[in-house]
Amino acid sequence: MYEVVVTARSFGKGNDAPIKLLESSKCRVKKISTESALTSNELIEYIENADAVIAGLDDFSAEVINAGKKLKVISRYGVGYDKVDIDEATKKGIAVTVTPGANENSVADLAVGAMLACARHIPQMDQQIKNNKEGRALGFELWGKTCGIIGTGRIGRGVIKRLSGFNMRFLCHDKYPNEELTEEYDIKYCELEELLSESDFISIHCPLTVETRNMIGEKQLKMMKNSAVIVNTARGGIIDEDALYHALKGGIVAAAALDATLQEPSFDSPLLTLQNCLITPHIGGYTMDAVLNMGMLAAQNVINILEDKKCPHKIN
Repeated sequence: MYEVVVTARSFGKGNDAPIKLLESSKCRVKKISTESALTSNELIEYIENADAVIAGLDDFSAEVINAGKKLKVISRYGVGYDKVDIDEATKKGIAVTVTPGANENSVADLAVGAMLACARHIPQMDQQIKNNKEGRALGFELWGKTCGIIGTGRIGRGVIKRLSGFNMRFLCHDKYPNEELTEEYDIKYCELEELLSESDFISIHCPLTVETRNMIGEKQLKMMKNSAVIVNTARGGIIDEDALYHALKGGIVAAAALDATLQEPSFDSPLLTLQNCLITPHIGGYTMDAVLNMGMLAAQNVINILEDKKCPHKIN
């Protein structure tokens, strides 16, 4: 019997099919109930006898990884793996897997919804009515505008597909351009500086790496139109939040929507004091559809590794 520890909070929520899938493959599932990321000490305690972990947004440092004496796989419940020390896992012979495509529609939906919310001041107007206040905020359309897409992987492509219905023009920036996209949509790949200066909306869909950390800082924000909206549904740390705060407060940028922040939850962030900054608690992949898709794929990745089968989503 294999022991599978689950730290991903929404795993199996609303549908226990992922749990049943594991149990049908001789796995005993131990789900950790918590509303916040686990500390290193807590993780060390939980994974000591685990054969596999289905990991949420917890930090799997070298210290934590070395505590897993029987650990064979860290199955990330999502596509990002910046919270896992890949080098240490590889050195210990521990597989790291991801769930590509499982939440792409949910995250793309949220990114577009965030743009609409910012452009039409929807959250502010809702609160104004509920507080019995009169007045309307003048918004602006998405139709015919220019959208900058940073990262044209699955989610970035999904946003392009959705926004093409708004007759938008796209400026894209990616280390690995997808030339097929340029044939299907009105897309131009360009340098980041051109994207920032010409876009009315900017949507971030790249991973957090050494190269992308604070890629949007004070200098980059000043390149943007003062009417621009920037949306981040990727990872906290890609935007310098202190620089963003001053840019929003000073009218350098019109609005921002963040589903990912440097600290999660971000209760102490000064960005929460700004009416032109919409913050959500990393809900991009938190839909019934995505939760089931991620759960099934994360579970199957565990089974494939434990049973020495081919695992196409292994990244190390």
